[in-house]
Amino acid sequence: MWGAAARRSFSRRRAFLVVVGTGWSLYGGLGIIGNPRYGTARGLADVTRYVPMDWLGWMWVACGAVAALAGLLVNCPRVQALGYTSLAVPAGLWAGAFAASAATTFPEAVGSACGWGAFTIGVVLVSGMDDPPPLYLRKARR
Repeated sequence: MWGAAARRSFSRRRAFLVVVGTGWSLYGGLGIIGNPRYGTARGLADVTRYVPMDWLGWMWVACGAVAALAGLLVNCPRVQALGYTSLAVPAGLWAGAFAASAATTFPEAVGSACGWGAFTIGVVLVSGMDDPPPLYLRKARR
């Protein structure tokens, strides 16, 4: 009986929050705090004038942890909305910073701006999707 309950409570939207939130935390801890790449540091020069790179890394870690924890909670749509917001904020910040950098001093940042912008839009789209209903509630295809 436990298996049936586990299947019913599985949610692709929540799984997305857990997987991407964990990835965000690892990216912040290992990729920004631990070893920031030259292109990332240069593309974020306009932001790092005001906020140190370590703080930005901790922002990724915190936002990822919020998203992952929100994905672990069942039947909490408001908390899940907070999780999706915490996924979109750092990616949107990166997209804006790289776009500004590409338009001014670092044209090579245009690829990163496009990638982070597309990912931000993807997170917004996934946040508005519903999980599919269980098999027994779906209409049979003919």
